[in-house]
Amino acid sequence: MPIDCSKFRVAPDEEVDLSARPTDIKPLYDSHKDYRRRIEEHIEALAEQQSLLYSNNTHSLLLIFQGMDSAGKDSCIKHVMSGVNPQGCQVYSFKHPSAAELEHDFLWRTTQRLPERGHIGIFNRSYYEEVLIVRVQPEILRGEGLPEEVGHSDHLWQQRYRSITDQEHHLHHNGTRILKFFLHVSKNEQRKRLLRRIDDPKRNWKFSSSDIEQRKSWTRYQKAYELCLGATSTGHSPWYVVPADDKRNAQLIVSQAILDALNALGMSYPKVDDARERELQAIRKHLAKRE
Repeated sequence: MPIDCSKFRVAPDEEVDLSARPTDIKPLYDSHKDYRRRIEEHIEALAEQQSLLYSNNTHSLLLIFQGMDSAGKDSCIKHVMSGVNPQGCQVYSFKHPSAAELEHDFLWRTTQRLPERGHIGIFNRSYYEEVLIVRVQPEILRGEGLPEEVGHSDHLWQQRYRSITDQEHHLHHNGTRILKFFLHVSKNEQRKRLLRRIDDPKRNWKFSSSDIEQRKSWTRYQKAYELCLGATSTGHSPWYVVPADDKRNAQLIVSQAILDALNALGMSYPKVDDARERELQAIRKHLAKRE
């Protein structure tokens, strides 16, 4: 049975309370074998939908992943998108903006990476960092060179929410479908994952001291996410709060939501007109000859 993703969706203008939303739910699979069967079915269906998306060349799909450090963004992208054609999919991970990027508005660097028609674009972190980490760490905002009346405005965050939702509405109107996933992990589960990064030599490279610094601001980040999710989840570009303590559950939910969005486009392979069909049959007849 398909997973009902509506329960994880954030309603427009919802007052989000992350403490009331679970980070862990009953497994959506019966066993590891059942999980593998279900995720492989999703992967196969996604590959088919990507082929339809590419051949139609009328829509694109933008997937945005946000979450606290070690929430599982990388692994979710790796597993869910493992079956798609790399030629039709691009993944971008947005770190601290460069000096050149700081010379532009906060949407500039991500706008350059939007997917073209027929393609899937994946943002591992995104322009939403500008209302999340920048809100929690105001020293970053001071380095953005904003006009004084903007940088000190009491309405700065509401203005940025409006800029984001306006852009997402524009993109939707022009054929880009946007799905946004907040991987909701508990503070205790994050602690376990950070410890594994330290204890496993193969994962040491993943650990950063900044992870601990940001963990100290856990409560402030949760509040920033609550305000952001409620202000920027819309009917056409929804947020999903995905329980992420169990990575397998998270991957099944995310892949189902993507499939639902692509299926809703009602795509089929383009049909050729009569003249083209006659041309193809003539070519086929020629190729069928043994020469």
